[in-house]
Amino acid sequence: MSLPASLSAWLLVLLCAVSGGYCLRRVRRSEREARGGAAGEAVMGFGMAAMAVPSGIGPWGPGILLAVFGAAVLHALWLLRSGVHHAHHLVGSLAMAYMSYTALTAAGGHGHGGGPPLVTGALLLYFAGYVLLGGARLVTAGGGGQPVAGGPPVVRAELTRACRLAMGMGMLAMLLSL
Repeated sequence: MSLPASLSAWLLVLLCAVSGGYCLRRVRRSEREARGGAAGEAVMGFGMAAMAVPSGIGPWGPGILLAVFGAAVLHALWLLRSGVHHAHHLVGSLAMAYMSYTALTAAGGHGHGGGPPLVTGALLLYFAGYVLLGGARLVTAGGGGQPVAGGPPVVRAELTRACRLAMGMGMLAMLLSL
């Protein structure tokens, strides 16, 4: 038994919004060095939720999302200064900008959407690998750290990995729908 398309789209919206909310919460509780990555993930989660709304986001939506994700690309490039481990933020931001652009060109009558098959295929391969690797890491993850009395609460690494995995699966689902 399969889910109706609109129900599965709303479930994707919910998954992405909850992931974005969790990442936003991480921004408030993280140390300064980790805030940039968590903020990027929050923007990505909320942006993915907006893109996944089944009724669309209006004729102005793809242009606004393209601007937001263009800024996210610049933010991800800025994060790369502190290390290559932020490259996933760049790929994710580029993928969201790419999907926004294809939606914009489809809405403007300049094409059918979907974008060049080579770019879409490369992004599909990247996110499929990311999801498989993230799932394997999550399955093999051990117990998280224990809070120190009187100290800040410990953010469980497994929950952060699960959030990233959920967003990776959401990205994969949206790319498959192009």
